[in-house]
Amino acid sequence: MQLAVNIAVLAAIYALISCGYVLIYRATRVLSLAHGELMMLGAYGLYATASLFSGHPVAAVAAAGVLALAVGVLVYFALMWRMTGESVLAAVLATIALGILLRGLMALAFGTQTRHPLAELGWTNASIAVGEDAFVSGVGLVLVLATAAVYGLLFAFLRFTRWGIRMRAAGQNPLLAAQRGIGLHGIYALAWGLATFTGGLAGMLIASDAGLESTMVVIGLKAFPAALVGGLDSLAGALLGSIVIAAAEVLMVHHVDPLLSDVVPFFILLAMLIVRPWGFFGSREELDRV
Repeated sequence: MQLAVNIAVLAAIYALISCGYVLIYRATRVLSLAHGELMMLGAYGLYATASLFSGHPVAAVAAAGVLALAVGVLVYFALMWRMTGESVLAAVLATIALGILLRGLMALAFGTQTRHPLAELGWTNASIAVGEDAFVSGVGLVLVLATAAVYGLLFAFLRFTRWGIRMRAAGQNPLLAAQRGIGLHGIYALAWGLATFTGGLAGMLIASDAGLESTMVVIGLKAFPAALVGGLDSLAGALLGSIVIAAAEVLMVHHVDPLLSDVVPFFILLAMLIVRPWGFFGSREELDRV
């Protein structure tokens, strides 16, 4: 039972991060390799707002969420809009440069020591019994519930709202969408904002559960195979890929060697690239873009 709980929590972490990869790629056809750094920036944002709004934890969390959304929009208008119409490789290299820059700035601003945002908020991370012999932390439970809520809201947004339909249209055929009056830059900025918000939310919850340190970016990198295994243009695929990656990692750590935890996601990715390069639910015709 404890193994199942561990898999569920880890799958929720990967799913919450990997949906950001999918949102950006689905809308803009750009593979963002700065997503791990943006996730960590969201966690540092919570640490900063927790100190700024001392004694008002709900306001601190809300401010951190708004800040993460604003950072995503700012990244698009400050950097990525210049990549519109350029080669995919140029845009990917721009995100790599952005990630390196953010990592250096965060190290300068916050140092490398471990931080604990939850303690700054004045909250505790209680252990909750699940069944007779399994336990989950309070933040771990919130992670699972938050991931379910985010995916439900994203599915509803993309399917039933005007902006969601515009985002799908821009991703499928940007030229036709622009000819029909859809403002591509607004759609792309929204995609970056939502992706950074979901990634920042994941970073905040991970930091609240296990502490905030510079190695958190590795978790964002490990979520990348989950998006590719599921299909880089499919939210349902990102969810399934996260479950597959998390289950394999937890079982490998438990039954073989904990040192393999950082290797398993990329081993599964390589296997999937050989067998089904477009992922479980990805579009086969999009393979050349990846």
